[in-house]
Amino acid sequence: MQLGGFRYQNNRERIKLRLVPVTLLRAGMKLGKKIYNENGMVLLSEGVELTSRLIERLGQVGIGYVYIEDAVTEDIVIPEMIHEQTRAAALQEIKKQFQGLSSYSVDHKHKYFGKSFYKVMESILDDIGGRQDAIIMLMDIGAADQDLYHHSLNVCLYSLVLGISNGYDNNQLMELGIGSLLHDIGKMKISPQVLYKPGKLTDEEYEHMKTHTVIGYKLLKDEPGIPLLSAHCALQHHERIDGSGYPHGWKKDQIHEYAKWIGLADSYDAMTASRIYKQALLPYEAMEVLYAGAGTLYEQRMLEAFRDCVAIYPLGLSVVLNTGEEGVVVRIHPKIPQRPVIRIVRDRDGQELKAPYDVDLSVSLSVMITNTLGAATGPLGGVHVD
Repeated sequence: MQLGGFRYQNNRERIKLRLVPVTLLRAGMKLGKKIYNENGMVLLSEGVELTSRLIERLGQVGIGYVYIEDAVTEDIVIPEMIHEQTRAAALQEIKKQFQGLSSYSVDHKHKYFGKSFYKVMESILDDIGGRQDAIIMLMDIGAADQDLYHHSLNVCLYSLVLGISNGYDNNQLMELGIGSLLHDIGKMKISPQVLYKPGKLTDEEYEHMKTHTVIGYKLLKDEPGIPLLSAHCALQHHERIDGSGYPHGWKKDQIHEYAKWIGLADSYDAMTASRIYKQALLPYEAMEVLYAGAGTLYEQRMLEAFRDCVAIYPLGLSVVLNTGEEGVVVRIHPKIPQRPVIRIVRDRDGQELKAPYDVDLSVSLSVMITNTLGAATGPLGGVHVD
């Protein structure tokens, strides 16, 4: 079975899920989806009854949102962009190769890792396929503080969905996929104290951080099996169309289109991933930040394409409508993900409905989402998106 172009597990088709911020969890709630640690290992399984101690621990490891079981939303289906086995194998290979490079000289002749990543990309592309209705779902809900390996895979998946929507052929998707998977490989040469600093970098630290683009390019440009355009993705993904980016301050058409897509995906994932030191932004909040850079940092047409591929209101999210009613996102339209189907659970007076009903925002055009439960507020402390 498929939804929005993605496959999901048949044994979990009819699950009762609602997306809830960890700050609003209460003892006695039951977990609806697995909780993973930074290595992708299961910490807590579905159906576990949460205790006050477990809820406290979830906050300590940097998890911002979890899915809980909820009878009102029994028909919500949470699709996965790639199979669990593909994800685990990809993360294992990324971690293995990245850590191996950490002890290698930037000017080494060859490490011969191109073949490994080509195989990873083949598996990912087999899962995602060439579907034109693929949408970007919020990744890593229920995963502990995210690291470079998860970030690299997320950016890869987001970039591939954008490439598919842009009509790229298989060869282009392979170039874009490898480039996005390895866009931050140069960070293996950055000091961990700088890379994982929970706060604003000093000027000196920021200059050190920026060197990861050139380092990544040097690591990739002569590597057998790595397309040269993929190496340029590592070099250019922090360039911006107004020339304010780095390392060269290139503008507009000086920046390859692949790098522009990856730059968007990179910033989006940095904002929507949980960190111990900051709450993740919800997708619509991150999109608002990206749109603030329309025409200066990012191309307007690419932002619009990105918006049309992103499920900005995740399945299970509790929302408030302009009618005053409260509801839960239960379905997402692949063609217009910003206008989901909402299940109304409370009336405008805040009274819980005995018979909840659905409102399709793609049809009811006068009805709009005005607020969400658990939206992040305040400055983006510790989010190194540049």
